[in-house]
Amino acid sequence: MSGVLFRLLTSLPFVYLGFDMASSTDISAPVTVTQIRDEAELMQALAIREVVFIEEQHVPEGIERDAEDANAYHVIAHQGGHAIGTGRLVMLPQAPEGEQGPWGQVGRMAVLQAHRKARVGSVLLTTLEAEAVRRGVKGIMLHAQLYALEFYKKHGYTEVGTVFLEGGIDHLEMRKRF
Repeated sequence: MSGVLFRLLTSLPFVYLGFDMASSTDISAPVTVTQIRDEAELMQALAIREVVFIEEQHVPEGIERDAEDANAYHVIAHQGGHAIGTGRLVMLPQAPEGEQGPWGQVGRMAVLQAHRKARVGSVLLTTLEAEAVRRGVKGIMLHAQLYALEFYKKHGYTEVGTVFLEGGIDHLEMRKRF
């Protein structure tokens, strides 16, 4: 991500938009996922993250955005011309314990409520995995909220370790090797 976008990302206040960002989306339209390319798409992704994490899940504002956003590969999902989901891939500085080679971490996966259970998360995840493979990673790790464990298991992820709190929500580390 360019320095300009990172400065924007870290300087913007959290502002709840107060409307359903995808209320007029045609749910029969195809879902497309692309890398975030400009300020407008970044703003859409941040708005989705704010709605899902801060408003719905009550994650503290101060931890929703972090330093990893600056170097992450961010994607955004659109359907019918509306932004409906987002996620990111971060290259880890070292492999997780017990692993070797380059690894990535998927995170900040968020889909607007009206589009959940419609495979948007699957399209986001497989897009991020494809980018990770393109970058030569040996595997991906992530911190899964407990309600999402089955989703990640269906995509080949396995549980590692024990439950821990992140942002006041129970999580479990999961990994997938390539």
